[in-house]
Amino acid sequence: MQNFEQIRSAINSEHKITAREPYMVCVELSLDQGRRHQSIFLAEIEDDDGLKYLRVSTVVAPMTGLDARKMLAFNWQSRVGYMAAGELDGVPYLQLCENRPYESLTPGEVDRLILEIGGTGDHLERNLSAGGDLL
Repeated sequence: MQNFEQIRSAINSEHKITAREPYMVCVELSLDQGRRHQSIFLAEIEDDDGLKYLRVSTVVAPMTGLDARKMLAFNWQSRVGYMAAGELDGVPYLQLCENRPYESLTPGEVDRLILEIGGTGDHLERNLSAGGDLL
């Protein structure tokens, strides 16, 4: 895949898109037979050399009260995604995300990333919020 529009077109028929901006879409992933939902954000980012990447991310939990060592240990053990801190309405949140260069992406790989980041993010959210579905 060469640009964000190709990615947007590839996911448009496969997933429920809940937000659209020029270089960002939000996909709502239905999990656990519709009992849980996870928002997945796909956005274009660029490195210092001008190479474009797809960032796939999901918000997991507010950062308040979280043990950073546990999150870093998860990063070390995880085979997909990595933990990051980001803000949502001025509140710091733990996020799970992964960046991939466009040149390595196929429609199947984008779909796999959405499902893996979404499923893993929901699992983390469930564990950190005593089973809640906050996001």
